[in-house]
Amino acid sequence: MTDAVWTQPMPETQFDLMKRIISAPSPVGLESALTLGVLKPYFEEFMPSGWAMHQHTGNASVVWDSHPGKDDMFSVMIIGHADKIRMQVRNIGSDGKVWINSDSFLPCTLIGHEVTLYSEDPDQPGKYRSLSGGTVEAMGAIHFSDPAQRTGDKGIRPTQLYLDLQVHGDNKADQIKRLGVKPGDTLLLNRPIKRGFSPDTFFGAYLDNGLGCFVTAELARLIVEAGGTKNLRCLFAIASHEEIGRFGSRVIAGVHKPDAVIAVDVNHDYVAAPNIGDRKMQRLTMGKGFTLTTGAIVSEQLNSRIKVAAREHDIPMQIDVSGRDTGTDGMAGVLANIDCAATSVGFPTRNMHTISESGHTGDVLAAIYVLKETILSMDKSSDLRNEFKALHPRLDETSPITHQGFEKLGDSHS
Repeated sequence: MTDAVWTQPMPETQFDLMKRIISAPSPVGLESALTLGVLKPYFEEFMPSGWAMHQHTGNASVVWDSHPGKDDMFSVMIIGHADKIRMQVRNIGSDGKVWINSDSFLPCTLIGHEVTLYSEDPDQPGKYRSLSGGTVEAMGAIHFSDPAQRTGDKGIRPTQLYLDLQVHGDNKADQIKRLGVKPGDTLLLNRPIKRGFSPDTFFGAYLDNGLGCFVTAELARLIVEAGGTKNLRCLFAIASHEEIGRFGSRVIAGVHKPDAVIAVDVNHDYVAAPNIGDRKMQRLTMGKGFTLTTGAIVSEQLNSRIKVAAREHDIPMQIDVSGRDTGTDGMAGVLANIDCAATSVGFPTRNMHTISESGHTGDVLAAIYVLKETILSMDKSSDLRNEFKALHPRLDETSPITHQGFEKLGDSHS
């Protein structure tokens, strides 16, 4: 491993892969452009002949398996999710406006942005076309807005959003319908990622969760380059349907029954988040390393292995805090009713669920390399399943903290 690779600029070839993964048109329910169109050819470049790729009947999730058929081995599933938040056509107006929903976007963040509409060919069911050049609108112009909207006292409602295709002339609605555009068609924001102004930063749409898929793919490549694993079965999973309830990951966890699950998903830069100072959130911030979730159903034993790897290799880490739910595919095991140790790894990002999400390449690389070192360390054990069963933390065997502990910490304690 290159020393402190996460402190170096991400190589252009790696950034290009990240861009291709994030740019793949893979909305909820239509994820195969990423799973099969981008990632399958990439995995085929380095995947050993003994590996297998699992596909599924009801969704486009995929799993690359380092030891297919070895059900007696301890297995760890690393999960990124392929699906992007999408808008959907809900009605075509007589004036040519294509009324859409906003799904998990704030309506006000969509105004004026260019989108691509994906529509099934009415003459060839199962075949899709794409339409570009339209923008999302709501008011048309400030001159037509409610006075309260001009002052900022009133926002934009989801029901106000429409796709403007600049249609003019007679029979505007018929012009739209003749294109085959219909309710249910999907729209995606059109902004591929770019390098940012500040060093090692980047921005664009759909970091959530192309970044988790990128980490999963690069982690698999590094494990292969390191010689693979002998005692640990690795399941590199790209899940579907996360954005509407994490349904894809619970299905693949139920099918493949991993002993451990590590979700890889975006997190928040709470330090930079505006207007939340009174919430006293944990101080996660871009450029300070990967994030590791604690709380919810997280296995502190699995977390401790990741922490040891981070400490031994000087990989920067930040601790996230969850309550009842991690909010990620880290919940896949319990939602699928299987017994597995689980956690969630991420990276702080800004402007989540907008067209200008931003992140830091060093945080992404830190996540890749800490997971690599964790997996290689776990592979050294020949009996992981019994270790996990026997080594649950015991709070009845704690060591007392005394005031002398503060003297040892000195000025570093805060």
